[in-house]
Amino acid sequence: MRTLFSGASARAEEQLRDHYSIELIDQKIREADANLRAAKLGLASLIQRERSEERQVEAITGRITELTVRAKAAIAAGRDDMAAQAAQAIADMENELTRRRETVARLEARILQLRQSVETANRRIIDLKQGAVSARAVRREQSIQKRLSRHLGGASAMDEADMLIARVLGQDDPFEQGEILNQIDRELDHRGIGERMSDAGFGPKGRSTAADVLDRLKGK
Repeated sequence: MRTLFSGASARAEEQLRDHYSIELIDQKIREADANLRAAKLGLASLIQRERSEERQVEAITGRITELTVRAKAAIAAGRDDMAAQAAQAIADMENELTRRRETVARLEARILQLRQSVETANRRIIDLKQGAVSARAVRREQSIQKRLSRHLGGASAMDEADMLIARVLGQDDPFEQGEILNQIDRELDHRGIGERMSDAGFGPKGRSTAADVLDRLKGK
């Protein structure tokens, strides 16, 4: 029973899908568009973060360059204490610079991956929208064909009309049937024998024939 109920439920679901297929297609496309917009927002956020990290890298690189010049000047002036402080600051900034460059590299890889996914999803949605247009056109054609079939009475009405025509054309000719009946009656009461003997030239002729008329016209 569970198997039967499951089968009936599956068939009902398929029929429902077929009936509302266009609406379901449009809904799925809307959901795909929403997911694509979310992915675009995520991509924009990653790009924004990457740009911020790159600006930080540029700023730190500039400070390291500037502080290196000052440290060299302090060493030249014999101020090793200040040079040591500058060296410590430069080391800290170099460590930070390394971490930020690693972050930028990870962001670049993630952005490239997400950008490819967004482009692929965008192409698929374009294909889906074109497919939806084709599906709606096919559904309209099917609807028109159904209405046309209803107006024409369907194929069964045409078949029935063909059978009626064939039946009328196939009926026996009543005139021919009457002639056959008269001939049968003449044979039954022996009237036909005299007519056939008359036509053969035995005894007087009971009726005029085309041969008689031609003989008379020729003066025989």
